[in-house]
Amino acid sequence: MRQSLPFELSKEKSFFDSLGDWMGDVLYDELPEKGLECRDEQIFMSYQIEKVLREKSILFAEAGVGTGKTIAYLLPAIAYARYIGKPALIACADETLIDQLVKEGGDIYKLQSLLDLKIDVRLAKSRDQYLCNKRYEEAEQFLDGDYLDEIAMSIPEGYHGNGKLEVYGVRSDYPNISDEEWQHVNYNYIQQCQVCDVRNRCGQTLHRAHYREATDLIICSQDFLMEHTATKESREREGQLPLLPEVSMIVLDEGHLLEYAAQKAMTNKIQDYTIVKLLDRLMVDGLREKTLLLMEKLQDGHELFFDQLRDDVVESEEERKKINKSETLIKLGEKVISIIQQLMEEFVFESEMYVIPEYELRMAEEFLDQYEEAMSIFVSKGNAIDWLEETDGEETLVIMPHLITEILEKKLFSKKIPYVFSSATLSINKDFSYIAYSLGIKKYDSFTVESPFDYEEVMKIKLHDLEQQDKAARVVKVIEEEEAQTLLLFKSKQAMHGFKSILTEEQLVQYGFEGDKELSSLVRDFQNGKLKVLASYHLWEGLDLPEEALTRVIVMDLPFPPSDPLFDAKRSFADDPFVEVELPFMLLRLQQGMGRLIRTMNDHGTIHLLLNETEMKYLEDIEPIFAVKAEKY
Repeated sequence: MRQSLPFELSKEKSFFDSLGDWMGDVLYDELPEKGLECRDEQIFMSYQIEKVLREKSILFAEAGVGTGKTIAYLLPAIAYARYIGKPALIACADETLIDQLVKEGGDIYKLQSLLDLKIDVRLAKSRDQYLCNKRYEEAEQFLDGDYLDEIAMSIPEGYHGNGKLEVYGVRSDYPNISDEEWQHVNYNYIQQCQVCDVRNRCGQTLHRAHYREATDLIICSQDFLMEHTATKESREREGQLPLLPEVSMIVLDEGHLLEYAAQKAMTNKIQDYTIVKLLDRLMVDGLREKTLLLMEKLQDGHELFFDQLRDDVVESEEERKKINKSETLIKLGEKVISIIQQLMEEFVFESEMYVIPEYELRMAEEFLDQYEEAMSIFVSKGNAIDWLEETDGEETLVIMPHLITEILEKKLFSKKIPYVFSSATLSINKDFSYIAYSLGIKKYDSFTVESPFDYEEVMKIKLHDLEQQDKAARVVKVIEEEEAQTLLLFKSKQAMHGFKSILTEEQLVQYGFEGDKELSSLVRDFQNGKLKVLASYHLWEGLDLPEEALTRVIVMDLPFPPSDPLFDAKRSFADDPFVEVELPFMLLRLQQGMGRLIRTMNDHGTIHLLLNETEMKYLEDIEPIFAVKAEKY
């Protein structure tokens, strides 16, 4: 049901004029009267967004920490959603930040209570954040673990037809299940939900139906927004609803990360064991001999291809490993494509014989279509970028379009709706050309407002000049010599695990490492003081822990981009790769990481930067982004 505007409209004023008056009353009078600070920077940002709503344009809104960015965009977004009759979409940097935005005591909570404003806000999680009942049933048969019992207890009686069917099965419902355990039971991209016999009782389906009815706000991750964008046309062709409904506007919170979400969504993947397991399930009694032989040939061909792929991989410590494609690898890939084409023809006959269950056959057909498309791109001499990585515990060949800017321009930014990029770090010294170029945006408005905090009073930055091999010991020393809730940031997953491996069992009790359990649950444990150190390679942005919940940030290494195929492709397009790619990426990420410390007027603490001899050479580049003068430790 469409909700009424939070202010009266009149014939004398347009909606936008009335919106401006209402925001002025709220920000200058109502909220300050109820205890919130009146911030000129916040008010300026709100009126810049109101201008973008009028013009349906793109805005880069760079507002320093403490500006109150969230309230600045929530007020116009809620009113505009009700005016247009479609919800506003807020796309956060990742799944963890979705939960933070709607937590008790957060900005949405404050607006509802202080303004007596009922806000209809619903969460749209990425598909891998939901339990897959089919995979769970399979895990119950072949795996062991207490986590399976925990999941069983969460499934409502209505799923079995014995009572009310409530929403269930989202990742955050299982805080004590590790990421590794969750990967056995969550939605996997090969699942064909449209032909699943329990689809109407699935937690993901119930959640989808729930958020489609939102009237004010839908909150999702940027990954999910880009997955929706990438799959919208194909889903509509197949008679399926898009993952997200039509919206009135899009706010990209921590918008500097959209490029990476887009790259992730536009990829094709081929996994090592998935196809072998999938075909094993289809080898049932009654199959025609020709079909069975082709399936065995495809398994053998796939295994030979991956054996050669491993031989062609360039060994490195990076998550994304380069591939030197040999002629043998290309020929094996072409052979696999030929076998898939023959097998798909045989599946037509098998479908008429009903030997293979329809769900299993449809899932295999859809998977093999995607497999053939990905392999065809891989063996061609096109401009795709490819690498080998580990995904869901499996070796995975990833193939991505070389440039995503044209895809974004056509599929996302072609809509005539307002777009607001909001972050404390969108520019390099107030120059927005790097992010605009990365996203293919040619026409935009922008502004920068500084943080209102007196950093000299509340923050210290300490530089550690030391050898790389001495960094881990220095971190342990800093943590143990002074009591403080500490965020420990790493540039990569490998770097984090390398540090974790040197800790004793006694020391590990004080630490929470990303991946040990569901991330938002890990953050809560840290905020509640159950952990002394939160170690992460993702939480450079968006983490918001006020006052004594976080008083120290340690940056283990300068977060330069990795030497992997994805960034190598970006470097290849640059005239000066260091100036155009590496330095801007590092500075934006470092600014974000340092920005985790001071979030409110009552915050205080210390930032420790550990720099080896090579990193010290970049001191002149990083000093301009420091909020206070750094001191040697």
